[in-house]
Parts: sequence; structure tokens; C-alpha cells
Amino acid sequence: MTTPNNLSAASANSLASTQDFFNNLLLAPINVSQNIDDAVIAFFEQVTENKESARAIASAVILTSVSQGIDPMETMREFYNLGPSQINGYLTMFLNLNRKGTSYLGLSNQPQATKFVARMLRP
Repeated sequence: MTTPNNLSAASANSLASTQDFFNNLLLAPINVSQNIDDAVIAFFEQVTENKESARAIASAVILTSVSQGIDPMETMREFYNLGPSQINGYLTMFLNLNRKGTSYLGLSNQPQATKFVARMLRP
């Protein structure tokens, strides 16, 4: 026996379009020239030696640059000036500019419990 309600039946197409809407809800379209995109990808291909990871990192760097109001090529000039050992740390902190305080990359945030709570916790 069915229960009457005011919800209409959902089709597969409406579910896909709803999912696409919420996946891209807060993202404004970003337009950069193909030359900038290629330059950023080429730099990270050289650093990572992997095309897929280079594309993902390049996309994140371009998105962060544009959302912070920085020219992506200015960001890349900063990366060019860094040594290989410094790139990971700088990249991590740069990408954290767009993240919330509870989800920073590469940082451990261990909340301190009060002495009353800590004594109740068992190892």
C-alpha cells in the first residue's frame, strides 16, 4: 500500500542535473587563457613528473589565484623562484588560502581537551 504525499516521481535526468547543480553551487566560472593554463600545467608536470597530478594541482592553483584576485602568472613567478624542497610547503600554504580552518592541508590540528575531559578519556 502506498502512502500519498506531495512529492512527484524523480527521473534519472533530474537527479543528475540536481547533483551537477550542487557540485558546482559555489563555483563561479573561471576563464583563463590557454597559454596560462599550459604554462601552469607544464610547470607542475616538470615538478611532479605525472600529467594527471600536474593537471589537478594546476587547476587548484589557478582556482585559488583567481578567487584571491591574484594573476595566476604572478603566482607561478613565486613558484619559479622556489627551490624543489620549498615547493611542497609553499603550495600547501597557498592552497589553504581557500580552505576553512577545520580542513587545512598538511597541518595537524589537535584540539586540546580540558583536564576534566582528558581524565575521562581512556587510551
